[in-house]
Amino acid sequence: MGVSDKSISKWEVGKAMPSIDNLLRLRQLWGVSIDEMIQEKQSKKQVSFIVLTGGPCAGKSTAASQIESQFSKMGYKVLFIPETATELIQAGITPWEMNTNLEYQMGQFKLQLAKEETFLQAAQCLPDDKVLIVCDRGLMDNCAYMTEAEMQVLLQRLGMSVVKARDRYDAVFHLVTAAKNAEEFYTTENNSARRETPEEAVALDDKLIAAWTGHPHLRIIDNSTDFEEKMHRLMKEISTFLGEPEPYEIERKFLIRRPTDKQLASLQNCERVDILQTYLTSSDGAERRLRQRGSQGSYLYTLTEKRLVTSVKRVETEKRISRKEYLTLLMNADPTRAPIRKQRYCLIHDNQYIEIDIYPFWDDKAIVEVELNDENEEIHLPDYLNVLREVTDDERFKNHALALSHDVD
Repeated sequence: MGVSDKSISKWEVGKAMPSIDNLLRLRQLWGVSIDEMIQEKQSKKQVSFIVLTGGPCAGKSTAASQIESQFSKMGYKVLFIPETATELIQAGITPWEMNTNLEYQMGQFKLQLAKEETFLQAAQCLPDDKVLIVCDRGLMDNCAYMTEAEMQVLLQRLGMSVVKARDRYDAVFHLVTAAKNAEEFYTTENNSARRETPEEAVALDDKLIAAWTGHPHLRIIDNSTDFEEKMHRLMKEISTFLGEPEPYEIERKFLIRRPTDKQLASLQNCERVDILQTYLTSSDGAERRLRQRGSQGSYLYTLTEKRLVTSVKRVETEKRISRKEYLTLLMNADPTRAPIRKQRYCLIHDNQYIEIDIYPFWDDKAIVEVELNDENEEIHLPDYLNVLREVTDDERFKNHALALSHDVD
């Protein structure tokens, strides 16, 4: 093939990738897909990067202790990134003493980024196959303490976008403040950096949820049970995300009357993202797809594999990939299925994450998706949605089928 031994060595240790021409030649030579070649090349190390957030007095300290205990027993090396705001305030750097709030938030943002990059690099150097990095609050938590204009200035100065700041994490778990439906347990005595009244805590909790809305994997852990069960629900949500014991996805889908553009624009605490989904060829019955997800020219990329278990439960593995890997894998696109474009509106309703998918080929209907932790979990859809029927079991409304035909009644 005219490739030097040094180039091949770089391929083998992951320092470089074959060109697209060489990947196509290797595919033909060995009779394997480009997808399989890239999968074989990648490290077996699993690094999961999650955020633990929530309103004041939500139980994050207890949750951190239980995460360490439970997931260490499951074979994970658990790394915790301490809350940056608390570190700064306890060290004497407070937002109320700085010249401007923007100056303080800029410093906190930069420190948070530096800490995260340090932990991500360290995770790759550890001998453990499974590493769980837990951020005690992430970058988007800053939004709750800033105006929208301040956040835009901050991101512009750092050369970032909301998508890159919010979706850099694999999953976000929000613990609801005790000031919501558990007022008798609300206190600020366990954190010297906290001074919010219960009313302020509720407002802050709402702002934090709004800041993270739009993330592809956001889960809200409310106070509908006692505290012990609240922690149990959190552990179950994290386990489900990590694929322990198996990477199940439990999802229900509903066909709705398409909301008008005015109705969509009026939705409270709703974030719109644009999705381009491309299906790859498969010879083993698995569904493999590439996804470009983001907005305003800022995108992240994932490779997903799904295998059906029941009508609502699937084994799903998902991996973040680079733009270069994404473009390379597009060479393996299934020519029989058209790419799917859709606008996804993400919102929280009764502490459940609701996703409304608007397709360009439908003028009168849309799809609502709700991901669940349990097949028997009750669903609360907003009253303003005109639900026509549930289509969870209807193969015609699955995206891989819509890629074949858009004409579905």
